[in-house]
Amino acid sequence: MSRFELRVPELGLGDTPITVGAWLVRSGERVAAGDSVVELVAGDAVVDLPAPIDGMLLRKYAAEDEQVIVGRRLAVFAAESDSAEST
Repeated sequence: MSRFELRVPELGLGDTPITVGAWLVRSGERVAAGDSVVELVAGDAVVDLPAPIDGMLLRKYAAEDEQVIVGRRLAVFAAESDSAEST
């Protein structure tokens, strides 16, 4: 099964703490590449992270309002072809 990890990117805001604002999809929900899946908040900036692939959100690794650091795993996705095979 092909999986892809979504990690906290470098936002270019220096040492500003990064917080998970809101999850926009639920575990088990299908997404298209580019769909917004989670909001990250750093200072006054809110950044939507897109789904990296067409597929399904398998698992979240951070809760809303949780502080995270650059590089931390946020979620794991299964590729669309893999998630279709498992149904």
